[in-house]
Amino acid sequence: MAKKYDKKNSAATNPVNLITLLNPNSSISEQYRTVRTNLQFAVAGDQPLRSMAVVSSGPGEGKSTSSANLAVVFAQAGRRVLLVDADMRKATVHKTFGLSNEVGLSNLVSGQQSASSVIQPSGVDNLSVMTAGPTPPNPAELLNSHRMNVVIEELYQMFDLIVFDLPPVMTVADGLIMASKTDGTVVVIREGVTRKDSIIEAKNRLIQAKARILGVIYNGVEQMNESSYYYYSDK
Repeated sequence: MAKKYDKKNSAATNPVNLITLLNPNSSISEQYRTVRTNLQFAVAGDQPLRSMAVVSSGPGEGKSTSSANLAVVFAQAGRRVLLVDADMRKATVHKTFGLSNEVGLSNLVSGQQSASSVIQPSGVDNLSVMTAGPTPPNPAELLNSHRMNVVIEELYQMFDLIVFDLPPVMTVADGLIMASKTDGTVVVIREGVTRKDSIIEAKNRLIQAKARILGVIYNGVEQMNESSYYYYSDK
């Protein structure tokens, strides 16, 4: 039986606030559920959202917090969700859920491990996690490989939704590469941190990479203890 997520331990030691687990009745948790609802209708036609990239323009804007909480609320809605840490240069997902990072995405894409051997239970019902694994010498090349495409197709057979926590798109090419491989991308910005010119440049780079931007999550406060909101745009 999978070990349940330790809320008390996480609250004390984890820099990523899983508020959707720690305080599911909060206004922030409700806003994440609103984001979930909007995203479910973001893909045209009857095709459900199968994969989603969560990015930011730079560090410290809350993309890891947002990707983890979005993964949780989709899992709470009954979807079989896999949260993948594709930020191989600065992995955080294993810390969020208290998991080992000895093997992960880098081992899978390089052919060293099978998917089943690198997927771990999160302790949250319906939510599994694939950590980043050891940092490879060439993360962008690995993510841009044909093998990565094969891995994504394999994971589609195992899960209803894959959420990719990606590196900031203004710092390395990894995030742009992976965003273009998913059904859509959510951009996370933070008041007082994200500059307007960075938002514009990040959007332009995503469009140039042929990534579909589903919308923006705006973090308006420190420590996620007041409010944030989601703005959906398909343009």
